[in-house]
Amino acid sequence: MNRVGYGAMQLAGPNVWGLPDDPESARQVLRLAVELGVTFFDTANAYGPRTVNQLIGEALRPFPDGVVVGNKVGAGRGEDGSWIIADHPDTVRAQVHEALSDLGAEVSELTYLRLDGDGLSQKSEVPLEDSLGVLVELRDQGLIRRIGLSGASPEALARAQEMTPIAAVQNRFNLLDRSGVQVLADCEAQGIMFVPYFPLASGQLASYEELTGPARRLGVTPAQVALAWLLRRSPAVVVIPGTRNPGHLRANVASAEIAAELTDDEVSRLTGLADESEAVLDQPHRSTVDALTTLAASHR
Repeated sequence: MNRVGYGAMQLAGPNVWGLPDDPESARQVLRLAVELGVTFFDTANAYGPRTVNQLIGEALRPFPDGVVVGNKVGAGRGEDGSWIIADHPDTVRAQVHEALSDLGAEVSELTYLRLDGDGLSQKSEVPLEDSLGVLVELRDQGLIRRIGLSGASPEALARAQEMTPIAAVQNRFNLLDRSGVQVLADCEAQGIMFVPYFPLASGQLASYEELTGPARRLGVTPAQVALAWLLRRSPAVVVIPGTRNPGHLRANVASAEIAAELTDDEVSRLTGLADESEAVLDQPHRSTVDALTTLAASHR
């Protein structure tokens, strides 16, 4: 199972709103990703809103064997394009049904609940147990196979696991931002897939010698090295870089091979760009390949 996935956020129009100028080009990039061996696609109702899920459905259905689409619910968009909490149980239920319709799928292979603990200024007034309970209910009805969390604190992950197994967690994590490191450690220990968003630190990496040095040595780009470091950083990690550019997509997929070419010293220097001193990193884990295989098995 390919640990380089595809983040679909950039397929929407400007400010992640509406359709892109060339929807067919977006569909072609999605199809190319499958041709290159990508098996995990990350998306959300809020992208567009809904237009990105529609593009994925138009491009890929019927979904090839082994392809998993992870879709986020629990967040929405204001009329001004702002990102808002939308986790009332009725809204969460409606978003799951909307996503199934937009993707053209009978079952969601993976549905994340977007929480308010990471990257959103709003605070939810809905208890986690109420919004997550809807996903548990829909899973029991056969509309969802696996449940994930997005923007989860260690405490929220623990609370969620009292209700249901969690298959994946999506949190911020990259070379410069290790705010999700404790959750990463928890995912490693429990065999949960960890999906870092903003894996390239929003383009802030190009000036770091720790990054540019290995890139020169290997004849690759700093972005590829940053993705390769994430793959080396933990076997729980599946990266989801997004792009509309076919050449960038090919380069992103190639980062899996580059990961094996980084020296231990280079990995150590890259890891040292940020402080991870509070993480618990020596706990046993199950490989992400196993975790993704479990996600895809019932879809074959």
